[in-house]
Amino acid sequence: MLQFYNKTIYNMKVNDRGGIALRKYFGTDGIRRIANTELTPELVYKVAKAGAYVLAKHSDHAPTILIGRDTRLSGTLIESAMTAGFLSYGANVKLLGVMPTPAVAYLTKKLKADASVVISASHNTFEFNGVKYFSNKGMKISDEIEEEIEEVMDSGKIEELNAVHNKIGISEDATDLIDEYIFLFRKIFEDNIEENMREDFVVGLDVANGATYKVAEEVFKKLGIKYRIINNNPDGININENCGSTHLEGLKKFVVENNLSLGIAYDGDGDRCLAIDEKGNVIDGDMLLALFSKYLKEKGKLNNDTLVATIMSNLGLNKFAENNGLTLKQTKVGDRYVLEEMLKNGYNLGGEQSGHIIMLDYNPTGDGILTSLMLIQILLEKNMPVSSLCDIMQVYPQVLVNAKVDGSKKNDYEKDKDIQNMVEELEREFSSEGRVIIRPSGTEPLIRVMIEGKDIEKITKAANKLATLIEDKLK
Repeated sequence: MLQFYNKTIYNMKVNDRGGIALRKYFGTDGIRRIANTELTPELVYKVAKAGAYVLAKHSDHAPTILIGRDTRLSGTLIESAMTAGFLSYGANVKLLGVMPTPAVAYLTKKLKADASVVISASHNTFEFNGVKYFSNKGMKISDEIEEEIEEVMDSGKIEELNAVHNKIGISEDATDLIDEYIFLFRKIFEDNIEENMREDFVVGLDVANGATYKVAEEVFKKLGIKYRIINNNPDGININENCGSTHLEGLKKFVVENNLSLGIAYDGDGDRCLAIDEKGNVIDGDMLLALFSKYLKEKGKLNNDTLVATIMSNLGLNKFAENNGLTLKQTKVGDRYVLEEMLKNGYNLGGEQSGHIIMLDYNPTGDGILTSLMLIQILLEKNMPVSSLCDIMQVYPQVLVNAKVDGSKKNDYEKDKDIQNMVEELEREFSSEGRVIIRPSGTEPLIRVMIEGKDIEKITKAANKLATLIEDKLK
């Protein structure tokens, strides 16, 4: 079955009237651009003032806003501009320093702050940076609020948002709040892990030279989990560089050569987790969802016996759910849409193949460290190798190819006859044994081509052929 999924379009949104509303600044995951040339201090300053106004306009007090960042070279530059914008509006700022995205989300809710900002470009290379707003509930703000922030930025009203005299905001160092985040994991996992810990259980950690480079070690030490760590020396440039959840080759080798029980890889801002079994095989987000849903159902803790994933999830996850009496709900691509479905219907487990796993009982956003600890808890309780534990789901061959295109032409594939002819050809070819999904990236000048089927060589050849045609036509 052929599927187009283009409602999640870079800087566009389907409005209430069914049309396309142009979005000038925000994409599908906040604002993400090249630091200091596209994401300039001037732009960040405006985003801060407008954001503080929109998020706090219904409040009767001076807003308090948390700011966390990853390890990118440009992080302090963006942080300074963001802080200046907030203070000039009259908001007070708590500077969390280098801190994973889920830690910022958790602290926002716990401390009852008015909002928070994460300065990060997640899995992208170091020259990119980004700004993501979180509400007072620790969740990414909605498309509608982002649109309202854009309107304020360009309305001329922003010039009026100036605090004077004793109304100017103040900032303070709040890096010690990381201890609150660490305590969260002790509260959830400490007793269970201590009870089931084995002497020979050792985990390999790849922290991607990113936001988890310090806190992951602290958490594992506090919980008494033996570990060996790599890529924990950030220099501002090496974040995600051939490491972390987007580059698993080094961790695979590290796990196998050192006879480790498990490998864990986080991404640059710490909201994703992928794993490697003791044989060097990848455990992706779909497999983690299968493991977690089965475990939680056994414990009577899976709400409505339902898990939530996206249309990009492997067909094997559908089969797993059917065979285990579970309901699988699927959304369009993006963790915010998974979360929306969870909140709407009271589900407590959802995620993406990329390793964004949301466990709403503990944190309202994807959390790499939380995900890894849940996996470790299950492994220790079951007392079996992770490769055996993962034998619960058949993974169907799936190929994802990124076609690099002109960012302004990402939606033109729908109108190109040559592309459409090939798409129809592939639809006929794979209609009985798989599917084809095409969607524009929400954050990069790419169109993602995914083909799933029984024959890996066949689907690889087809995906590359279609991606090449898209590149040629839309460059």
